Amino acid sequence: MEQNATTALVEEIMLDFASLTGLAPPAAHPRRYLWTDAFAVCNYLELFRQTHDETYRDLALHLVDQVHHVLGRHRDDDPWTGWISGLSGQEGEMHPTKGGLRIGKKLPERGQNEPFNERLEWDRDGQYFHYLTKWMHALNRVSRVTGDPKYNGWAIELAQTAHARFTYLPLTDTRKRMYWKMSIDLSRPLVPSMGQHDPLDGFVTFSELQQTANVEFGLPLQPGLPAEIADMAGICRGRDLLTDDPLGIGGLLSDASRITQLMIKGGSGYAALLDSVVDAALRGTVSFMESGTLDLPAGYRLAFRELGLSIGLKGAVMLADRIEENPDIFKGDGSLQRQANALAGCIPVVETIGKFWLDKGNRNAGTWTEHREINMVMLATSLAPAGFLLI
Repeated sequence: MEQNATTALVEEIMLDFASLTGLAPPAAHPRRYLWTDAFAVCNYLELFRQTHDETYRDLALHLVDQVHHVLGRHRDDDPWTGWISGLSGQEGEMHPTKGGLRIGKKLPERGQNEPFNERLEWDRDGQYFHYLTKWMHALNRVSRVTGDPKYNGWAIELAQTAHARFTYLPLTDTRKRMYWKMSIDLSRPLVPSMGQHDPLDGFVTFSELQQTANVEFGLPLQPGLPAEIADMAGICRGRDLLTDDPLGIGGLLSDASRITQLMIKGGSGYAALLDSVVDAALRGTVSFMESGTLDLPAGYRLAFRELGLSIGLKGAVMLADRIEENPDIFKGDGSLQRQANALAGCIPVVETIGKFWLDKGNRNAGTWTEHREINMVMLATSLAPAGFLLI
């Protein structure tokens, strides 16, 4: 697909998303969902870069404001009102991420005395760490594009809050762990197990925020995230990153892309981590390609998970180029370059996934329509990934 046609398609998708969710024109009760909205902000910023149409920059800024005023506040069906941080109205406007941000699920969170139901829990509200890190990244991208450090500051406040509430030290261990899902007010865990890639995502995202604050805006190290970054590095150390989930693999690849950018911008101490992430991503990609999933009909596939892999593999092409262009930074025996090249060689998978989900017949399947908004936004990201992949 030619660049102009691709951009036009991304514009069509993202304008449709704005209308469907109550962003533009603004609805009295817009539908906001943190993961989808984080990708959407990045997409609007990329459209602004490509077209120079300020409409898209403004949509990104309006979406940030709407997310904070919807997901940064209590649900309409909650007995509580106002900012979930507990701040007053004016203070909340100045620090909208101080209490974290709700997921945006349809059902209210599980009550303290309600029994755990695994199936229902997927549809219940609360806070996810890996959604919060996606929003931190989106806010940081807004700061970079607009030159306004306010958004980076909000991202750092969100990182500090998330780290303080999601990490804990078990009574029987000397190494910190993380909860996977917390209550809306961050007072109690709803799912106590640890997400496989949450510590990695936290480490990379926190490092991105700190580097932007210090290098791009010349802000002092304190207050910042040095302690949180050190904690995340400790939790990451020695963890098994291998997964055959396409969305998880895509996340590894996106993190690898960000790590290379951090290293090029002057970051140190990332080389061993980058090797581990790239190795796990390559093995996972090969496993997924051999699984036969891409031969199944649409009713047996989840578009947003496959599109996550597609986005990550497009980042792998950038990854291979950066490593080749910066031999003084990416030293070693050449294995990293070979693995990055192997990942970049998987680009036909991107074409297969994209062609399949661009087929309108496949988008009539229930697996698409039931997750329409996240699917359409991630399809747009896969077509124009730079807005998300860049730091």
